[in-house]
Amino acid sequence: MALREISTSRPRPLPVIVLADVSGSMSVNGKIQALDGAMRAMIESFSAEDDLRAEIHLAVITFGGNAEVHLEPTPAGAAQWSSIVARGGTPLGAALDLAREMIEDRDRIPSRAFRPVLVLVSDGLPTDAWESPLQALLASDRGAKADRLAMAIGADADEAMLKAFVADPEMPVVRADQAPQIRDFFEFVTMTVQSRSRSARPDGRPERLPLGLRTLEF
Repeated sequence: MALREISTSRPRPLPVIVLADVSGSMSVNGKIQALDGAMRAMIESFSAEDDLRAEIHLAVITFGGNAEVHLEPTPAGAAQWSSIVARGGTPLGAALDLAREMIEDRDRIPSRAFRPVLVLVSDGLPTDAWESPLQALLASDRGAKADRLAMAIGADADEAMLKAFVADPEMPVVRADQAPQIRDFFEFVTMTVQSRSRSARPDGRPERLPLGLRTLEF
């Protein structure tokens, strides 16, 4: 009985996967530094969470020059962050493929995990084919159920692609024209995830965007 009680009280993972554009254009106007700082602050906030229902697990996929897993799904309290560097093009399609592979891999994100949160941040146009990878992600079991948030950095971001990624009129795309707004967006992501982790129903729907964040309407 004791072993059963211990196992059932173990918190379930709440996966948060960030797809971060680190292409060369992110090097201007302090964008990459703002994104790096926002990620560090989010990890610090997640690390402070202590709840019996949900344990926040963070993963980061970067795409700039090539797409790669920058941080494997890791409990936030154990996450070790390494700075991101802007370089190359914008291979979003490859990043979406990595995200789909990750969320469907039961060794990396176990079956007992709560519904994942996917966060896409981009400041430009994809330089590879992204439509089919996005459709494959949205058609996957976990991808279809995931909460999907997105931020367009600057006027050159592909608004149509970001809207297709979110595909939820209750959660429009956020727009950041200056570096401080990147921080504000990740503060909202942090509050949204923390609210879910503390909820009696962590698989409930996320909060709506606060009015202070600019959005790209559908």
